Parts: sequence; structure tokens; C-alpha cells
Amino acid sequence: MSDKKFKIGITHGDTNGIGYEVILKALEDNRLLELCTPVVYGSAKAAAFYRKTAQLQPVTFTQITDASNAKNGEYSIINVVDESLHIEPGVESPEAGKAAFAALERAVADLRAAKIDALVTAPINKHNIQSPEFTFPGHTEYLESSLADDECPRALMILCTDILRVALVTIHTPISGVSSKVTRESVLEKIRDFNLSLTKDFGCHRPRIAVLSLNPHNGEGGLMGSEESNAISPAIADAQAEKINAFGPYASDGFFGNGLFRKFDGVLAMYHDQGLAPFKTLAMDAGVNLTAGLPYVRTSPDHGTGYDIAGRGEADGESMRQAIYRAIDVLRCRRSHREATANPLKKQYFEKNKKDNVVLDLTKSDTD
Repeated sequence: MSDKKFKIGITHGDTNGIGYEVILKALEDNRLLELCTPVVYGSAKAAAFYRKTAQLQPVTFTQITDASNAKNGEYSIINVVDESLHIEPGVESPEAGKAAFAALERAVADLRAAKIDALVTAPINKHNIQSPEFTFPGHTEYLESSLADDECPRALMILCTDILRVALVTIHTPISGVSSKVTRESVLEKIRDFNLSLTKDFGCHRPRIAVLSLNPHNGEGGLMGSEESNAISPAIADAQAEKINAFGPYASDGFFGNGLFRKFDGVLAMYHDQGLAPFKTLAMDAGVNLTAGLPYVRTSPDHGTGYDIAGRGEADGESMRQAIYRAIDVLRCRRSHREATANPLKKQYFEKNKKDNVVLDLTKSDTD
């Protein structure tokens, strides 16, 4: 096997948030270089500013102009903004949003060009990053628009730790619009996508998926809503007919409250806060956001820009560190899955009622 390590691109996110602090803290331990070759898309000036301001451990970067020049055993940084960047920790500004998009745009281009193997993104401010080039509710939708193809046409948001994986039917949809998007078709589609990701990205064999209800108390037989009977339960039945191990629907309060989530490989929630509130409570500082369903790997720490603590050195780098580890794990799982399924055995059977057991090859036609 080649000793070439995976190149992990890391975008700096909002330059007035905690992005650089969590990046620098995640890179403090040089043992990370034994696993991958990190390439930061950002600003050497901003990295130096936050290292000094937050009194962080020194991290030595090699400045490069192209990701293809990144070397094993080194931390590399590509400057995507000029030296005039004005840094104001904790302040929302259009300049910080522009800098965040510059890093994201460059890194995604390099991901498509195979100059990096995976992408890890530091948090952005979803408001100040908006521009004619970025008109999306968040990273997930932008990446789906930029990276999807015919074989991998849509993204699936999965929040994960070692004990819990949560996927969402709707992502950044206002509560007022969730119900209309919870349909038999949409729930079944997400169950299928989740099942594939658990298999391909996490190495789960025949994963068990719990599907949550939308309404309180599972709808109480229609008294509190009909989505469970009209959409969610039929979608689960459809998935089971396809040999997918989907179960439910479960009322989310009792499901998480009694620890039932531990019996499943993944949990499918209907909307953002239904899945993320319990996830973040259970994940503590180790949660990771994985954008599954696309031909490329992207992860991020499961927290925001942290304006309230930016520049103080208080931000915890564990979630960023776990995001880097998760990207590596998913790359390895996908490689193993490709190798395991590259040359499947032909379907064969022994025809009964014959004196000699003759193997019939069902992959050939009579005219072959």
C-alpha cells in the first residue's frame, strides 16, 4: 500500500469567529500528521493573529500556493484572502463572510480537481456569507449544488459520534414548512440514503434505522396530526419491503429519554431541532456533521461561530479534531466498500431434481 496520506482540506470559516482557534487547537498534536496531510484554506496573517491573541500553542505552517504542493509531515496553508483582511473577533461583518466564502470556493474547486481528498469546514455565519455567489441556507445546500452528480444526486446531513448518528429529513426548513415536506416519498428517500451511508461511510452491515415521528405522542392516532399514519409509517413499510431495517415511528421524547437510541445504528429525525437538540446534549464537545450522499467527503465540527468567546482562547478544539478524524474514517470506509463490491460473485444455484448438481450461471443469457 502506498504511504501517501489523505490530504484533508480545512476551510477557516468566519474569520471573526472561533474557526482559527479550533483549527489551531486541533493541530497542536503533531501525531495528526501520521494520519493525514492537512491543508488550511485561509490566511497566514489571521492564523498568526489568533495564535497570539488567544495565547495558543505554536503551529508551524508551510505557505503554499497550490494544494498539490502540500507535503506529508507538514501543516500547509493557502492564502485565499489578501493581507488587508480586517480581523475583529466576535463581530459579524461582510468582510468576514467574504473571507469565509473565498476559502470554501477554493477548497471545493480543489476537491473536485482531486487535489485534496476530503473537506473539513470551520463554522460560517449563514447571514454574512450571503452574496450573488452564495444564496444557500448553509454549507450542506451549497455543497449539494456544487458537488452532486447523477450517481450521487443529493446531500444528507448526518450528525455523528461514536454512540449516535442522526440524519434529517428536512434541514434548514422553517418549522411552518416542515409538515408539507414530510411525505411518504421524502421519508423513504431519506431512509434509503441513510441506509446507504451507514453501510458505505460507517461500515455498518445491514444497519438498524429508527425513524422518529413528527407530532407529539406519535400523533395519538390522528388526534395530534396525521403525518405518522399518512407518510411516515407507509414509508417505513416501503423501506422494509426493500429489505431495509427501518423501524418506528418513535416519539422523540421517550426515544431519547429512555436511551432507546443505543439499540440502533442510526436515527432519522423529521426536522433540524428534533434531531440536533438531543444530539448536541449527548455529544458534548465531540459531535461531527457529515455531509453524506455526495461523491466527496465533507465534515465539520458541530458548533457555530462562537462570537461570544472568539479570540479568548476558550473554544474547545475537540469537535474540529473529531471532524478531521471522521473525514479520514469515512474515506477509509468508502475505499473498503469499493474494494469489497468491485467484483461481486455471480449469482449461482444448484438445480434440484437432477442426478448431477449442475451450477447454472444466471448472469448469462441463452444467446451468450
